[in-house]
Amino acid sequence: MKRFHTLIAAALWLVSATVQAQWQWLDPSGRKVFSDQAPPANIPPRNILKQPGKASTAMAAQPVAPASASAVAGSGAGARPKIDEEDKYLTERKKKADAEAISRVKAEAEQIAQIRGSNCEKEKARQTLMDSGVRVSITNAKGEPEVLDDAGRAAEQKKIRAALEANCK
Repeated sequence: MKRFHTLIAAALWLVSATVQAQWQWLDPSGRKVFSDQAPPANIPPRNILKQPGKASTAMAAQPVAPASASAVAGSGAGARPKIDEEDKYLTERKKKADAEAISRVKAEAEQIAQIRGSNCEKEKARQTLMDSGVRVSITNAKGEPEVLDDAGRAAEQKKIRAALEANCK
């Protein structure tokens, strides 16, 4: 049984050693890159944040200088990564999509308000008809006209009041 535990411990140690074999560096535009392969030759040693076999805390504590003098002049605030054209494009697309979504929501709200206004006017007209006291007939489910008695008139007025509350706010 001890041999089994020893084999498991050795396997775990080997797996953890391979997981630790990761490289981390800053590319020329200032973005962090993670890889299991060494960085390209154009990456200066000061931009390598982590490499297999070396402590990452000592390297991460070192200040990282920008890749070029133009990056210093363009950044203004120090070690901020530059936004490249693709990021600007994606940011603009997101802003445009957000603006379109907001305009769609506003258009839908206006359309709903217009429908409610129309329904409100129709219900007010029905309410006026019911309040006038004239004989009113409605069409039943079979398509036949029915003259409303007092109970039917009260039921219709109840429906009209509910519709007025829902549409005429």
